Amino acid sequence: MSEEGKKSWFARLKDGLKRSSSKLTTGIADIFTKRRLDDDALEEFEDLLITSDLGVTTAAKLGAELSRTRFDKEVEPAEIQEFIASEVAKILEPVAKPLVIDACKKPHVILVVGVNGSGKTTTIGKLAKTYRDQGLKVMMAAGDTFRAAAVEQLKVWGERTGCPVIARDTGADAAGLAFDAIDQAQREGYDLLLIDTAGRLQNKAHLMDELKKIVRVIQKRDQAAPHDTLLVLDATTGQNAHSQVEVFSEATSVTGLIVTKLDGTAKGGVVVALAEKFGKPVHAIGVGESAEDLRPFDAKSFARSLAGLED
Repeated sequence: MSEEGKKSWFARLKDGLKRSSSKLTTGIADIFTKRRLDDDALEEFEDLLITSDLGVTTAAKLGAELSRTRFDKEVEPAEIQEFIASEVAKILEPVAKPLVIDACKKPHVILVVGVNGSGKTTTIGKLAKTYRDQGLKVMMAAGDTFRAAAVEQLKVWGERTGCPVIARDTGADAAGLAFDAIDQAQREGYDLLLIDTAGRLQNKAHLMDELKKIVRVIQKRDQAAPHDTLLVLDATTGQNAHSQVEVFSEATSVTGLIVTKLDGTAKGGVVVALAEKFGKPVHAIGVGESAEDLRPFDAKSFARSLAGLED
């Protein structure tokens, strides 16, 4: 096995969050080396958290708690890192929920939505592999009918995972495809159906209307479906992720989030801001290209990695 393969998930997570954590740890060292915790230090601390994308609410909360316990005392950078890890874990724990596939639903239907380039299609492939490896019968539907490349990409994942992919010609009606996929998955006794959708900018009303249509058509086949609607967010977009959650939640009932590309950004703190603001489950995070780099979200590991600490 390669060195990369041997690496623990925590080591990969820590590597993946290096750009985010180094911004925080460098800032902490700059503020707190040989210094008492006074008003100026607190203000700089809160500013650092905000510029690290943890959000204004989180920054104010952590600032108030630090002031309550350590004001006018000397604080060391390592102590602040531990404090951040502990407080961030408290914010993240309520949203760190695994994606549970209901065995009573045949199939359990998951609709995957998000803006262009967020990593939806790749995420679907990785989820298919995960659940196929667990012994579930998995089908994928190439609902991004606008982009031939997305359909081809899903077919590659289908071959790789041994999961069938339902696809149509470029430009075909995505809602009709979703309907056919559920019909076939029901007839053939599939456990899980993952439906891809076209990437759409959250400010394009007609594309959001099309998403609503897909949901309506799915419900003609199964009133309870989709059983989960996952919004895939690209961490590199930082604060823009907030408006994506708002707008996609209006168009469809987003039940959970998957955050990708954390290894390509210093904006990993946005996961904390989203948890604080929306409280939606974060099911999984991605810190790399391989299927092994998409894992269930663990609050403590993420918080410690973000703060630049060992597990």
